This record gives sequence, C-alpha cells and structure tokens, in this order.
Amino acid sequence: MRTPLQKGEQILLVTHTSWVKLIVPVLIGLAGWVASVFIGFLEWGWIAAVVGSLYFVIVYFSWKVNIWVVTNYRVIDEAGLFNHFAKESPLEKINNVSYDQTLWGRILNFGHVEIQTAAEVGATDYYNVHGPKRLKDTITLAQAEYKNMQLASQAQHMATAMGIQQGDVKYTSSGSVAIASELEKLHQLKQQGIITEEEFNKAKNKLLG
Repeated sequence: MRTPLQKGEQILLVTHTSWVKLIVPVLIGLAGWVASVFIGFLEWGWIAAVVGSLYFVIVYFSWKVNIWVVTNYRVIDEAGLFNHFAKESPLEKINNVSYDQTLWGRILNFGHVEIQTAAEVGATDYYNVHGPKRLKDTITLAQAEYKNMQLASQAQHMATAMGIQQGDVKYTSSGSVAIASELEKLHQLKQQGIITEEEFNKAKNKLLG
C-alpha cells in the first residue's frame, strides 16, 4: 500500500480484484511461448515469447497494486501501476455497505461491493472484489469499533473535564469499578437515546456522590 497511515491507524484487511482476471493473461503468456517453439525460438519465435511474457507481467503487477484496504479509520481504494490513484472513505461517513454476487461469483468467490456514503459524496462501487462478504463484514465491524472508540473518547473527555481520573475508584460488592468507566456507560446510553438528559444528570450526580 502506497497511502501513508495516520498515527494510530492499523490495517484490518487488504484485498484485490479476483484472481480470475489473471486467467487470460496467463493463457496469452503460455501461447507466446508455444508459438515461439513452432516458429523457432532463435529465429523470430523469441519475439512471441517476450510479448506474451511482458503482457502477463504488466497485467499481474497492475492486479497486485489494485487493492482495497480497510483500516480502523477508513477504507482506501488504490490502483495504478505507472500512475497512482487513491480514494478514501472515512468510516464515520459510511452509511451502508452491501454486496452482491452472480452464480459464478459465488462459486469463485468474487462480487460487487457498494458503499453508501454521505449525500454529497454518493455511492462508491467496487467491482470483481475477491471475498466481497469478507470486505463488507470487515467494514461493518470496523465501523462499530470506531463508533465505540469515539464514544469512549467523548466520555473520557467529559470525565477529565470534571476532574475525574482513571485512578478514581468506586468500590462495589463485585470489586472496584472506575468512575470514568461508569460515566462512559452513562454517556453511551444517552447518546443512544436510551436515557434522557435528566436521567443522565441524576445518575451522574448519584455516581459522583
């Protein structure tokens, strides 16, 4: 991958277009060598062998750099052997991910993945993806973890603003529970609409005692 990672960013998945795309180049490469035998390698046959091999090498390395990468922050679409194309979809901007496969796609494990992003960006389509379900599931899981990380960060900032440190502990019958952790849970419940602002404040005041 040629796109530099951000601080704290980790790669979760790297996938390519389907290996099926390499079948024709392999056959052309082999055909070039077969033709060189019939023509005479030392005469003009070597030209057919070189052309067939060169075609395969170019297509292979083009396939190798045409990748989709899922990290804990974004989805990156990279392509281009001699030039470089890169498109990024931040996880927080992705609204929905879906995939579909033809009969041959199900047999050979390739398909189409569509990412619905913010309205001003629209949909992003990935075609002939190897393992489309795995790509879709990885994005969905990364989104969930990213959202939890954001909620935890917001709760921690709130706790810090109140002067509560990780070392501040409240003891219960089941052991010690960090107040900051409890505030984080309350904040998540409020964010999800499970409790109201008033209920959140009452629980917070009771927790802080």
